[in-house]
Formats: sequence, C-alpha cells, structure tokens
Amino acid sequence: MAEKNGQGFMVAKKSISRKQSEGSKMTTSVYYNDNDSFSCQWLKNLAEAKSITPGDIDGRSIKDIRSGDLDGYRQIHLFAGIGGWSYALSLAGWPNDRPVLTGSCPCQPFSSAGKGDGADDPRHLWPEMLRIITELHPPTIFGEQVAGAI
Repeated sequence: MAEKNGQGFMVAKKSISRKQSEGSKMTTSVYYNDNDSFSCQWLKNLAEAKSITPGDIDGRSIKDIRSGDLDGYRQIHLFAGIGGWSYALSLAGWPNDRPVLTGSCPCQPFSSAGKGDGADDPRHLWPEMLRIITELHPPTIFGEQVAGAI
C-alpha cells in the first residue's frame, strides 16, 4: 500500500525513515546517494562551499535503500557522483522545494568501452533505481545513460 507523502512523492508504507528512527529532526529536504566514499566527500565539500544544495549524504549501496528512508526529502539524487544533477537543476532555476528524483546509473555494463556484459554485469543497477521510482512515484524524474543501454 502506498500513499502520497507531504512532499509530493508516493511512498510505500514499509519502514520508518532513518531520520525518524534516530529521533532527529529533518534539517534538509535534499538527499544524495553514492556508494563511493570519494564522491561522498566531494558532495560534502561542494555543499559546504554552496556549489550544490546542502543535503544529507548517504554512502550506502542503492540496494540497501528503502522507500521509507527517503521520507521527507523533496529532492532525491541517486548515483549522485559529484552533484551534477543538483548543480544543473540550480542553474536551470529549479526550486529546492520542488520534488524531483534524479539518477545516472553506472554506464560500464552498457558502454562500448566496457566488457559488454549488460544486464549480467553486477554494476547494472537500473533495476534498483526502477524499484525506488516505482515505490515513490516521483512527479518528475531526470536521468541519463549511454546509448548502449537503450
């Protein structure tokens, strides 16, 4: 069963958000996820420099993220890398309180420069991003991928 949350996303009522379970009050409405520690540090540095919208940075694998973990966030950036989507949205005048989900799945499984393993490559994480999209039903989604994935 899913219902629309106050942020404009459909959320499956499966789990309590990390923020709620820790008893902390949400201080941001922007969520960044990347499982690369170097990228997470870059996101932190860029947010501190106000180059991207400050937000919560989650270094877990997308496989470990549940829709309840995303309760309260207006902007969700999966595979956030160094904040390219946040920066682009800011340049485009996209308001921080307007709901959006962005993501740039790893391209290596489908890149012409890769091994060509496609869906058999363990880095093929589109099904995980699709799971989150299906659970949340965000009103706006932006993403990109190499042509070989299409």
